[in-house]
Amino acid sequence: MTDQKENIAQLAQVALKDESVRNRLANELEGSSRRARQMAASVLEQVAREDVKILVPYSDQIVDALNRPEAQTRWACLEILTRLVDVDSRVCDKAVDGAEAGLFDEESGLVRLAAMRFLCELGRTTDKRSQRVWPLIDEGIQCYHGDPEFQEMLNAVIRFSTGKLNKDVKDQLRDRMSFDAESGKGALKKRATEIVNNLS
Repeated sequence: MTDQKENIAQLAQVALKDESVRNRLANELEGSSRRARQMAASVLEQVAREDVKILVPYSDQIVDALNRPEAQTRWACLEILTRLVDVDSRVCDKAVDGAEAGLFDEESGLVRLAAMRFLCELGRTTDKRSQRVWPLIDEGIQCYHGDPEFQEMLNAVIRFSTGKLNKDVKDQLRDRMSFDAESGKGALKKRATEIVNNLS
């Protein structure tokens, strides 16, 4: 596993400097090899951490990769898209359906968490987007309350709560989190209270 991480890190450094390598990786997202798709997505996710702007030309391929069956490819592409929101939010609008499928993935908590992060990041950018994604975020909050990923999901919701939200969305999010803010314990109470305070 360590060798694979090193390989991914090394290839990402090459891809940062070489457009032809980025082209090849983006094409592999559409390929027939599960292993190649996973590797390509992992490398591109590393690239996104350092310079997401250079991945804008591949955004349609990254969105399309949300339809691949393996969790690792979808998780990595959702992470890339979350970083792309600040750079090219319009292309990220195309990823909402794929993110919705990821949010309700029955097998992978990492995919569910990545989908929630993406939806919260996109939804915080405008009033209209907040209305579009709020029903999904709300359902996610209800479905995964108590799951291992839930606290990290709430961190994404905290960020969502500081965005340009529609008034009805703000009111509904406040209502959704008020019980945990008043009656929860520990980290749950702290995060829920922060969300409620952000909306006041």
